Amino acid sequence: MTATRNPQTRPHATAAHWQGADPTPVDNKETTLKIHPAASMFPMLSQDELLDLAESIKTEGQHEDIVLDPDGVLLDGRNRLAACEIAGVEPRFTTYAGTDAMRLIMSSNLVRRSISKGQQAMITVMARSLSEHSLRDQAKQHGLSLTRLSNAATILKYAPNLAEQVRVGALGLDAAYTAAREQRDRAAAFLAQHDRLREQAPDLAAQAAEGLISLDDATAALDQRQGEERLRQQVTHADTIRLADGNTAPPLAQLAEQGDITWHEAQQSAEEFLARRQDAIHRAQHALQLIADNWTEVQGLTARPDTQVTRDILGGLAPEVRCLAQRLITLD
Repeated sequence: MTATRNPQTRPHATAAHWQGADPTPVDNKETTLKIHPAASMFPMLSQDELLDLAESIKTEGQHEDIVLDPDGVLLDGRNRLAACEIAGVEPRFTTYAGTDAMRLIMSSNLVRRSISKGQQAMITVMARSLSEHSLRDQAKQHGLSLTRLSNAATILKYAPNLAEQVRVGALGLDAAYTAAREQRDRAAAFLAQHDRLREQAPDLAAQAAEGLISLDDATAALDQRQGEERLRQQVTHADTIRLADGNTAPPLAQLAEQGDITWHEAQQSAEEFLARRQDAIHRAQHALQLIADNWTEVQGLTARPDTQVTRDILGGLAPEVRCLAQRLITLD
């Protein structure tokens, strides 16, 4: 840090009610001293800790200067300033002459303060709006976990109220991240619902946008509409096959349109027809396969139709089987 001792007298100030600072029990006066927004993100010490620091300053003196920028904005030392006021000691200031006030603030506070890793990550992410550095850069500069920073960014985006609780140490980063992720997923589901309505049912989307129906009711209406359309398609498909098979019964879709049966009844009949048809196909295929597997024996009978062995074979068959065998034997 490049700084020069500033001999001029600064106005006394207590602890907060500075611009952007955290209120504490000792913060009961106003001050003209402004606090850098990034510095104000770091929570103040508790009252007991401030009293301890004030006692130390009173007996041992102020070890570190309070750092101001050239415009008199406080960059580092809020707690020292508050402790000096409590101790009745004139605070000692220095002016920062460097070019990266943000890095000074973050490095000084992240290293010195007894705040959790989760708080460090959240404060760093909150301060990112005041800096051009990426999360990866911040992680490298301050030795922070990129995963923690990413989780903190998720909390700040989807649950800013929880982000503030993490900042002041009232809630752990992991717990806040779990809740924020749930809110993120709900938000994504909401957007997906809205997009689906807009693409597949603009009329329902418009009603939901105007508040005439809820988004859930609009989605339910779309589901019902699409379900009915699937029923129609299934029944029409079955009718097409029935017609191709030579079935002359009235189409199921026609019966449903006329109100003679419901669409659900038509679908049930269609499914039963398709199941019976498929079963018949399998049985016929199996029977033909058996004939093919034994066709050599049938050909043997064809070669000797008037022999005693052929007559004995045919004589031992049931009438319908014998009739079939005779027809096969006489095939060219």
